[in-house]
Amino acid sequence: MKQHHLTPGYHVEILPPKQETEKLYEDLDRFANRFNRVMESGDCACITDNAMGNLAFQGTEVIEELELQVVEDQVMIHLNTFHTKKDLHRILDSCRALHIRRLLVVTGDGSDRLPRLTPAEVGAEGVAAVTSVELLRYIEHTYPGDFDLGVAFNPYEPEDYEFAKLARKLDAGATFVITQPVIERHPVVDKLITSYPELPVVVEAWMSKKLHLLSEAVGYEIPEDTPYEPIENLKALHRNYPESEVYLSILGFKTQYGLLQELRN
Repeated sequence: MKQHHLTPGYHVEILPPKQETEKLYEDLDRFANRFNRVMESGDCACITDNAMGNLAFQGTEVIEELELQVVEDQVMIHLNTFHTKKDLHRILDSCRALHIRRLLVVTGDGSDRLPRLTPAEVGAEGVAAVTSVELLRYIEHTYPGDFDLGVAFNPYEPEDYEFAKLARKLDAGATFVITQPVIERHPVVDKLITSYPELPVVVEAWMSKKLHLLSEAVGYEIPEDTPYEPIENLKALHRNYPESEVYLSILGFKTQYGLLQELRN
């Protein structure tokens, strides 16, 4: 069934500089070049939030500091639960000021170095910790109509558990889904698309040749010498999910980005 679309291009993951970097200006230049290239190509820049629990600069503050031009519907900010309430509102207010509507709301990896929202701060009752569900509900209540809220879907988790969690996320305000990386095809992703024909589903393509780095996500050990061709997998995803958009993680801007125009046609 035909999916509703979010953007005409790819969803391209971009990591902001880590706060501990020793080459800040070089990293900022790299971020700006990648961001501008994505804007010019008509793709959507998806900016991570302390990826893998590593403390990094916030996407909105980097955009503001570098005075980058945000193109409407071409930027998505990842937002997790590892923030103070003050910082959460600063990020959301910046998104609103920059006319960034799309947020990917996730629970997050976190670390001992990062603060975490408490249930009381987001008005959540009967829960021990804030997850993406509580954060979704809080954003939807506090900023009604300001954002399009996306969530993650992991087809490698127990199926009933993951679909029940998705139902709670949709009830809390989610309007689109991005999967964990898919290798060619996955039956649970097929079920997701057929179960929610009106829900935009973005399938994630793993663009690194190091497939073993997905071991934790898929729940089993992938040998380091497993052969894997990211571009061939991307082609397979286009064949198998022609109505779904694609999220590109760990994309090689020097070696892979130039190939995308031909692949998307």
